[in-house]
Amino acid sequence: MKTTYKPTWNLDSIFNGGSSSSELHDHMKQTEASVSELEEIIQKVTPEPDHLAVVLERLREIKVSISQIRSFAICLLSVDPNDQGAQFYRGEATRLQSRYDSISSDLKRVLASIEEGVWGSLLASESLKEYRFILGEWREEAEREPSREVSELMTDGYRAWGQFYQSFMSSIKVQVRGEELSVGQAINLRTHEDEAVRKESHEALVAKWTEHEGQFAQILNHLTGFRVNMYKNMDVEDVLRIPLAQNRMKPETLNAMLSVIEKHKEPFAHYLNVKATMNGDAKMKSYHFWSPMNHDHQGMGYGEAAALIEERFRAFGTEMGDFAETAFHEGWVEAENRPGKSAVPICAGFPLTGESRVFMTFPGTFKGVLTLVHELGHAFHNHAMKPVNGMNKSYPMSLAETASTFAEMIILEAAMDKAETDEEKLFLLDEKLKRSVMNFMNLHARFIFEKNVHEERRKGFISAGRLNELMESAMEEGYRGALDEVPVHSWIWTPHFYKTESPFYNFPYTFGYLLALNLFARAKETGQEFEEQYMELLRDSGSMTAEDLVMKHLGEDITEEAFWERGMELCVRDSEEFVRLAGSQ
Repeated sequence: MKTTYKPTWNLDSIFNGGSSSSELHDHMKQTEASVSELEEIIQKVTPEPDHLAVVLERLREIKVSISQIRSFAICLLSVDPNDQGAQFYRGEATRLQSRYDSISSDLKRVLASIEEGVWGSLLASESLKEYRFILGEWREEAEREPSREVSELMTDGYRAWGQFYQSFMSSIKVQVRGEELSVGQAINLRTHEDEAVRKESHEALVAKWTEHEGQFAQILNHLTGFRVNMYKNMDVEDVLRIPLAQNRMKPETLNAMLSVIEKHKEPFAHYLNVKATMNGDAKMKSYHFWSPMNHDHQGMGYGEAAALIEERFRAFGTEMGDFAETAFHEGWVEAENRPGKSAVPICAGFPLTGESRVFMTFPGTFKGVLTLVHELGHAFHNHAMKPVNGMNKSYPMSLAETASTFAEMIILEAAMDKAETDEEKLFLLDEKLKRSVMNFMNLHARFIFEKNVHEERRKGFISAGRLNELMESAMEEGYRGALDEVPVHSWIWTPHFYKTESPFYNFPYTFGYLLALNLFARAKETGQEFEEQYMELLRDSGSMTAEDLVMKHLGEDITEEAFWERGMELCVRDSEEFVRLAGSQ
């Protein structure tokens, strides 16, 4: 019998009743009481191992409880941005998170004040062995923690602007072919086989961005301005210092990776030029970038996509196969293509119940399959972390993007192995190279733009026109001039610029992409036995620096360019093969 895959998720198994759930209300009240109790306890905390262990355990409980509320509210708002009850709970989760952060900051200051001799004996104690990494990290973080007053202001200031961006973006509608579409639906038309549809959707979105660019400029200025002033208050001059610390990465690692990217842009510019020529253009137009090489891969149903992912995950390993089966058959995925949904695909983790939920609008294309599998990669990372202590479950964005990219590669590699014609191979190479271009050109452009915006914002408000200029300049540099009609409004519809918890959410993708390439090369050499090694790496991702993690599991030094060169070689090879096949068509 044919398996039926339902394209809507089940949230009632987490809190029954949506934003009107009495279970959710009771959970929030219990969490709030626990926060209030811990606020009193933290004022009397002592550098005694057993006492610290109790405080850390209470922090763990509160952390996962707040995550449960926030993830639920985010899921509700993804399907209905106008859900006022969900807006309330997201606000309450943000408020509780701010109080949690203040408690954590107080504890960090206590840790920083402990003398070295006492500190060494603390870390050696049996009761704190699970917390050694996080305690050391917190002790170092104490000097760059915002004050309690600043933390309290962030709830209704900094974070509120990020939430307003999400709501505003979700409210925008465009007309394409006489049909009213959400931003997410319109963006999905980038993969449409009809050039006229792609162009009309692109122009409709550009008109909306132009209409609202003043409002979006205000949002971005307020977010960046708050961050710049907060850094000033913390005596942080380098705007990359905190993003690097959040990603547990040394500057030397980022510099080595960026250096390798800068050296190897030409093959990808060449790929873009060749594809543009195939489209009948002199240079690549931005709205043609995601266009498919042929029409054979359009019209893939959600059930077909789910079955393919489940099959390929199981071929990689038993654990991953069982995970996919659970996700698809227990209602973890919301993929239905309907208006009114958010434009942004997400994976929301529910650490209290050991589940995840994946959200997207499935467009019926192979690109849609890869978007779905990308978010399922995040969910598998959460699954791998289930046995890990709650305080060690928080992994940096760079390693989160490793898991999502690795999942994409499982699907792409399987498809490449089954490809029988040059036309199929060309299509799949194009899909792979789109990801290389995004990671080595687009994300580099975002990095350049965000860095320049932070620098200019120190001097004052940046107008929408100037933001367009900065975006155009960054795109020209990032793409080495290979784009025609540069999308100057990318700063509006790129949600990563508005993520208050993760400034510079661009280089983590590139890090994850290149690391995943290295991991996947190992997996191909090792076979199914690699799954356990992979899961061990994921489990360690919340309790080690990026450098230590890769050295432990791969024996590689990622501060050296040689590591990044190996992943880059695979991508350059794809470009060369694409150009060869394109020339034979």
